[in-house]
Amino acid sequence: MSSILSADVALEREFLGIRCRLIDLAASLDRIDRSAGGPPDDPRLAQIRRGLEIIASDGPDRAERVQLEFSLPY
Repeated sequence: MSSILSADVALEREFLGIRCRLIDLAASLDRIDRSAGGPPDDPRLAQIRRGLEIIASDGPDRAERVQLEFSLPY
């Protein structure tokens, strides 16, 4: 039987991994911004921005909402 982690324990376990992924994401966006001609007018960048807004919001369903943002409509 598994037990639910406290927020403190979950944060302790996840902090460095989250930090690493955020730095990697920021570096990727910096490379796009510094590329020749600046960032393109591309709908994928708008999706990325909406995904970041979802991540910055509150709620337990952020992963689902980000997944839906990048999913093809059927």
